[in-house]
Amino acid sequence: MRIIIVGSTGTIGSHVAAELEKRHEVIRASANRGPLKVNITSASSIRTMYKFVGKFDAVVCTAGTAYFGPFHAMKEKDFYTGIKSKMMGQINLVMLGKNKISEGGSFTLTTGILYRDPVRGGTVLSMVNNAVHGYVLGSSIELKKNVRINAVAPGLAEASAAQLAEFFPGHVPVPMWKIVQGYIKSVEGFDTGKVIEVLS
Repeated sequence: MRIIIVGSTGTIGSHVAAELEKRHEVIRASANRGPLKVNITSASSIRTMYKFVGKFDAVVCTAGTAYFGPFHAMKEKDFYTGIKSKMMGQINLVMLGKNKISEGGSFTLTTGILYRDPVRGGTVLSMVNNAVHGYVLGSSIELKKNVRINAVAPGLAEASAAQLAEFFPGHVPVPMWKIVQGYIKSVEGFDTGKVIEVLS
């Protein structure tokens, strides 16, 4: 398969790309580094990426940001960062790519366990994760050409635990190899409309 990985320079994306490259042609895209740059908050940037790539069989997105911080200090603008990036950025990858992807292709989006297991400071992430899940569920019966769509919802990545563990009390870090398998299940498997949880 010819697979676009958006967010390929990140912690999760780089590991997913390395594994998929063993069996497929991987096109790495990211916001800041590498030969193919894409800003998922910009529809025109996404269109340019698809035009540059041409034919593709799958898209994996491990990109997207959202506000993480004190609940009582949040302003309306803090919600929109996550809405524009982690929510609509990923959704637009599908909406702008659904007529370009090959027959039987797949889209794999990324959320996280905060959709059902919240932590303090993570309200926006919980919100946008659930919004993405709703989109995955609804769009799974709308997409044509036998195209599949899923979301991978990993727990706290072991590789990020040193920096983030204090914000995730009681969360057991998940080994990166295990998180990668969630993406393999979505890309190489048969599920659609699913949230693929990956916990330790």
